[in-house]
Amino acid sequence: MQSALVSLSDELAKLVEEFQCEVVAVHARPRYPSSGVHWGPGLVVTADHTIRREEDIQVTLDGGKTVNATLAGRDGGTDLALLKVEGLGSPRSRTSDGASARVGELALVLGRSPDSGPNASLGIISAVSGPWRTWRGKRLDQYIRLDANFFPNSSGGAVIDGQGRLVGIATAGLSRIAGLAIPAATVNRVVDALLEKGHVPSAYLGVGVQPVGIPDALREKLSLANRSGVMVVSVEPVGPASSAGVYLGDILVSLGEAQIEQIEDLQTVLDSLGIGKAAKVGLIRAGALEEVTITSEERPGK
Repeated sequence: MQSALVSLSDELAKLVEEFQCEVVAVHARPRYPSSGVHWGPGLVVTADHTIRREEDIQVTLDGGKTVNATLAGRDGGTDLALLKVEGLGSPRSRTSDGASARVGELALVLGRSPDSGPNASLGIISAVSGPWRTWRGKRLDQYIRLDANFFPNSSGGAVIDGQGRLVGIATAGLSRIAGLAIPAATVNRVVDALLEKGHVPSAYLGVGVQPVGIPDALREKLSLANRSGVMVVSVEPVGPASSAGVYLGDILVSLGEAQIEQIEDLQTVLDSLGIGKAAKVGLIRAGALEEVTITSEERPGK
């Protein structure tokens, strides 16, 4: 038993030694820094909620050297921010897309303090599911919840699995009950978008909606499988929905081939549809089922 514990302890210490050179301290808020992960040549990824200023950002590297960093872009919906650090080479870490994450597997959260160096906490992956929409409206490729202690500088740090792979970025900013790992697949997708545009573009229809139940009599009359839909409560004067002839009071029940019953359904289908794509929208208007064609556009602003 003792030898097994010593072996586990040694392996964990080796993981810290292997990954500590890829984890930096990020100075972009008052009082104490957060952490960041060396993700690509000259690139550091951190948790967006820890970035309180967009200028005068510095990072402390392994070895204690502090250098200037530039904010390349940020996406509050996934809680990711991208920094450019001149002279930073390519990372050496082994990444996983997160798809192989298993409940009960060990998870090491590794951050950095400019004073004490690397900070590590050990826990397990306590829950895993498929794609998950954050409370900020954006999609993570996978929901990975961590049962591990989070220190003040843990957000933005590395999450390493039991096989010694970088699962993703640690954050305490997306859940009120536990820390999460933002999967590497999501990080890669967001980093690509931030490098190209400085923000993550998203598709929109230009409507405000709220869920509404559909009476059984109307469902039967229209031969609808939906028990609910989303009612249009606002239409932007110049937007995709307005151009397609969508009106206040319309109840959207399908987009493309997908059934729409909740706001989350509409957001999920829009993510899949993308920007500049046309799709048929099924809607109830004045007690009748109608169909219009709508072309999604990029949501204005960042």
